[in-house]
Amino acid sequence: MKIKHFFLVIFIMFIYGSAYPVGKIGTDQIPPLFMASLRVFFVFLFIFPFFKFSIPKKQFFNLFVFSFAMGFLTYGCLYLALDFSSLVSPIIIGAQLSVPFGLLLSKFMLGEEISNKKWFFIFTAFAGIFIVAYDPRFVGEIYGIFAIVMMAFFYGLANNMSRHLKEVDIITQLGWHSIIGFIFLMFSSLVVEGNPIHNLYQLNFLSFLSAVHAGLFVSLIGHGGLFYLYKF
Repeated sequence: MKIKHFFLVIFIMFIYGSAYPVGKIGTDQIPPLFMASLRVFFVFLFIFPFFKFSIPKKQFFNLFVFSFAMGFLTYGCLYLALDFSSLVSPIIIGAQLSVPFGLLLSKFMLGEEISNKKWFFIFTAFAGIFIVAYDPRFVGEIYGIFAIVMMAFFYGLANNMSRHLKEVDIITQLGWHSIIGFIFLMFSSLVVEGNPIHNLYQLNFLSFLSAVHAGLFVSLIGHGGLFYLYKF
């Protein structure tokens, strides 16, 4: 890894850390699935001038699975977890499971070998996060914890699928993940949360900023930067 890539990783981790408290502000104002659909909508809005609507035929299946796992399942579970939970700390802890999930999936999907040393450092880091963020009230956050564990699994899956898309440029990858994610999220929001137009009227300045932050900083810069690094 080049030094510039190392600093990009540090910057991405900083952005990721801001996703949970800022996202919680959004789900306190508007329904979670609607919030997730706004996130992918803003991602697409920001890249629209550069998106060509081209479909890479050889990578269509991988691109669809990635987009469904990332744009729909990961974001949907994340905001459901934030909505279910009154605390942010269990969400932060649960999200770290995406690393071991991702490694396990990479072993089965990509045939990668995972050393014992790597496992040791991963679980040591996870234990440190758990100790720092633990709160006795975790017991009452069972639904939020379940949703964030599901989010971690789907995020690990999406990251592995992204590594199959090295020939697909970042704009195309983000664009289709936004379109596919928006379709499924908006349909789910309509079924579960009611009329999206009514939910749109609930949008205020704080929830708007939360959705823009998630779309521009966390998804476009954070996830876009991570998917860019996977191409090396």
